[in-house]
Amino acid sequence: MELLGKKSLVLGAGRSGVESARFLAERGAIVALHDKKPVEEWTEPARSLRDSHRVGLIGGELPSWLLDQIDLVVISPGVPTNTIPARYVDRKDGEVIGEVELAYRFMKGRIIGITGSNGKTTTTALLGEILKNGGIETQVGGNIGTPLLSLTGSSTEDGWTVAELSSFQLETIKEFRPNVAICLNVTPNHLDRYDSFQDYALAKHRLFMNQTAEDLAILNADDDITASWASGLRAHVTTFSVRRELENGLFLRGNELICRADGSEKVLTTRENIFLRGMHNIENVLAAFAAALACGVSPESMRETARVFKGVEHRIEFAGEANGVRFYNDSKATSVDAASKAIEALADGQGKTVLILGGRGKNAPYAPLVPLIENSVRAMVLIGEDADNIEAQLSGTAPIFRAGSLVEAVETGFEAAEKGDCVLLAPACASFDMFKSYEERGDVFKSAVSSLMNARAAGSALSDA
Repeated sequence: MELLGKKSLVLGAGRSGVESARFLAERGAIVALHDKKPVEEWTEPARSLRDSHRVGLIGGELPSWLLDQIDLVVISPGVPTNTIPARYVDRKDGEVIGEVELAYRFMKGRIIGITGSNGKTTTTALLGEILKNGGIETQVGGNIGTPLLSLTGSSTEDGWTVAELSSFQLETIKEFRPNVAICLNVTPNHLDRYDSFQDYALAKHRLFMNQTAEDLAILNADDDITASWASGLRAHVTTFSVRRELENGLFLRGNELICRADGSEKVLTTRENIFLRGMHNIENVLAAFAAALACGVSPESMRETARVFKGVEHRIEFAGEANGVRFYNDSKATSVDAASKAIEALADGQGKTVLILGGRGKNAPYAPLVPLIENSVRAMVLIGEDADNIEAQLSGTAPIFRAGSLVEAVETGFEAAEKGDCVLLAPACASFDMFKSYEERGDVFKSAVSSLMNARAAGSALSDA
C-alpha cells in the first residue's frame, strides 16, 4: 500500500485514531485528524501530532471542501461507518478502511483473530500467554488495548499476532485475513449502534470472509448463531462445547476438557486445574486450546499456562474483602449477557451476590437476568442513566437500592450484604454516562473498595483498643 503523498483523513482522535494518524504521517501521507470534540479537549498525544508529525487537527464540523481532496479515510472503531465523511469519500472512489485493515497491509507473519460478544479479552490474553510459554514468537494487540498498527514494526515472518477484534473494527476490514479466526459467541449487544441483532451478527461474521481452505475457523457449538456458520465457511472448522460431546472438536465431559479428532481423544486438563472461575471461562479456555493446538503448542504447556493464568483486569477481578464480604470488579461486563456470566460464575459460592448495575444502556432487554437474580442475588444497587429502565424491568426480583455514584454504590452494597456474600460490579451497561471508559469505572470501584476496607479495618482496631 503506497502512502507517500496520499491525502488522508483519520476520523476519531482516540487511541486508534492517534496511532493511525501517526502511522500515515511517518510514511509520507498528508494527514488530517478529525474529532467532533474541540481540539482543546483532545488528549495530549492527539494534540501533539500537529507539531511532531505535521498532522492537521480539525475539531467540530468538517469543512466540505476538504472531503473533495481526500483519497483515504481511516475510521476509528467508535465512529459509525455511515458517517457523512466516510460515505462521501467512498462514493467518490476514495478508500474507506479502519485501523485494523491498515495494519494488516503492513503486518508480517501470521494472525489469530478473536471476536465474540463476551470473552474476547480473556481469550486473547490467555492465548497470547499459551503461545509465548509454548515457545512461539507472539505479540498481542487490537481491541485489548494496543492498536495493531503499533505492532506492525515488531511483527516478523515467523511470528504470530493475536488480535482481539470488536464488531466495530470488523465493519471496516476489506482484505484482512486471519490464519486462525475464533468467534466465541454472539449475543445481543451494541443495539444502540446497529439497526438489528442480525446486523450486529453479520459484523462478527466478517472475521471469516477472507479465509480460505488453508485457514482455521474455531466456533462455539453451543451458540446458535456461531454454530449455524460452520457449514458456510471456506476455512477448515473446529468447534468447542461445554454442553455436549463432539464427534470432532474440544469439549467438556464432567470435569475434563477433551480434544477428540479422527476417533481418538486426549484429556487436555481438568476444571480444577484452571484458575479462572465460571463456565464461560471454560469456553474461553477450550477456544484458546483449539487455536494453540493448531499452532503446535504441546498439551502439557497449555495445561500449565491455564493453571496459573489469573485473567485480566476488570473481568471478575477480586478487589478485596471486608468483614467477610468479598468484592469483585467486572466493569468490562458492559452487556446483559456478560453480566449474566459474571453472576453465574459467582453463584457457586456459599453466599449470595449484591449486584451493582447501571450506566448507559444499549437498548437490550434486561429480562435475561431475571432467573439469575431470583436464584442468587440478595439485592441490586442501581446507578447511571439507565437506572429507571432497569428498575422497571427487574422490579420484584430482588430488593433494589439507588446510588448517586459508584462510591456510594459500594457502600450501599456492603451494607446490603451479609457475611459470606459478594458485592459484584457487573453493570450490563456502557460507562460513558459517568466515566471515560470501563477501565476508569473499574478503577473507581477498586479504589472505593480499598477505602471501605481501610475504614473498616481502622474501626475494628479502635474497637479492639
